[in-house]
Amino acid sequence: MQNSYVTDAINLKSYNLSESDKIVVMYSKDKGLIKGIAKGVKKTKSKLGARMDSLVANTVMLHKGKTFNTICQAECLDTFKQTRTDLDKIFYSMYVAEVVNNFGLEDDPSSESVYNLLYSALHAISNAGNKVEIMITAIKFQLKMMKESGFSLEFDSCLNCRQDTNNQTVYFVSELGGIICGNCIEKIPYPKKQIQPKLCEFFKQMAKNDFETSGEFEKKANEKVCMVSFGLLKEYIEKKCPRRIKSSEILSELSA
Repeated sequence: MQNSYVTDAINLKSYNLSESDKIVVMYSKDKGLIKGIAKGVKKTKSKLGARMDSLVANTVMLHKGKTFNTICQAECLDTFKQTRTDLDKIFYSMYVAEVVNNFGLEDDPSSESVYNLLYSALHAISNAGNKVEIMITAIKFQLKMMKESGFSLEFDSCLNCRQDTNNQTVYFVSELGGIICGNCIEKIPYPKKQIQPKLCEFFKQMAKNDFETSGEFEKKANEKVCMVSFGLLKEYIEKKCPRRIKSSEILSELSA
């Protein structure tokens, strides 16, 4: 079919179109953000059914239309089953999906790498054994997604003087996306948060490691360290994000 195409895609969110149809927003491996009408999906006998739920990865066939594509077929790749019975896993997965939805683009030139990052993050969250592992996955995702989006963070040297900050107490400035040394902090007009050298090393290790690799600092991390780290990165992401991240408000309430 000339006007149809097949791609792997992860459902990010959906909204109602009619009594039986809904529009599903997906991030695809080949085309970045795509939207498709799932006709009759709310009917009991729908062929698409649960495959159109949020946080499900499918191989989908879509037919191109003038305004919207129509989802013709969907073959499930992964439902991230273990996420669906754990509130922490649900909320952090929602956050990860919303960040991709807000930063992702249609016909995204980075579509394959962003898709693989999203899939790997959702898979790692689903298989996590405890909240620390969930949060470490989310932190790794934050760092890697910002790099993919062109907003890499700096934890090696002072953003003002460019001097190496090894073994120094530094300040994280979310408006600048990195650290400022003690000698330069008075020159910076933005809010700042003091962080210890080990936290910088923690961030650098997480930015480098994939979701399956656990380094020295990750193994020693506790929930408090993860909460602080996630919060700093979330603040930076919110400043760069073109739209409000609604799920981050839920996570803020959970960590309060």
